[in-house]
Amino acid sequence: MAQAPRHRKAIVETAARLFRQQGFAATGLNQIVEESAAPKGSIYHYFPEGKEAIGAAAVAWAGERVVHTLAGLANESDGPGELLRRYAALLGGWMADSDFRDGCPIATTLLETAPRSGAIRDAGAVALAAWARVFSDALQARGAEPLRAARLAALAVASIEGALLQARVAESRQPLVDAAEELALAFEAAIRASRT
Repeated sequence: MAQAPRHRKAIVETAARLFRQQGFAATGLNQIVEESAAPKGSIYHYFPEGKEAIGAAAVAWAGERVVHTLAGLANESDGPGELLRRYAALLGGWMADSDFRDGCPIATTLLETAPRSGAIRDAGAVALAAWARVFSDALQARGAEPLRAARLAALAVASIEGALLQARVAESRQPLVDAAEELALAFEAAIRASRT
């Protein structure tokens, strides 16, 4: 019984990687089983609803990883602008290490499945909101007005997702660096405005 959670974890992590690299539709259950080294029966045990349930779990898992990473960077950064710059540098390094083959498992999966999959769409909404909340909290901790912080945080998520796509197409980190720099300036302006 102790191995069962490991198999679920392996399935979800493998699916997230495959969805990120090749897309949801191009990833089959047999490939997930083979690459996760999980017994085929474990897929049906943990995900009786099928591939859609695996997709929702993969999006939720990826979202939790992003939030964990961002929270760690927020604790180590001197403000939200630095948080953005450091996160962009991390993403740029990750993209370069994959020869720009990887994408965001959240966006890649959502683009293919929402609106027809409510479960995946809902998992994505939770993940993206949690990601934005880290940025919003960092802004508010520096005095930014809550509504402005929330809007800038949503803009940051949208911009980073777009920059990931541009980085993949250009095979360059530069779109991430540029997006983070402009967002950081907007973050810093919002903080200054709250002090006047």
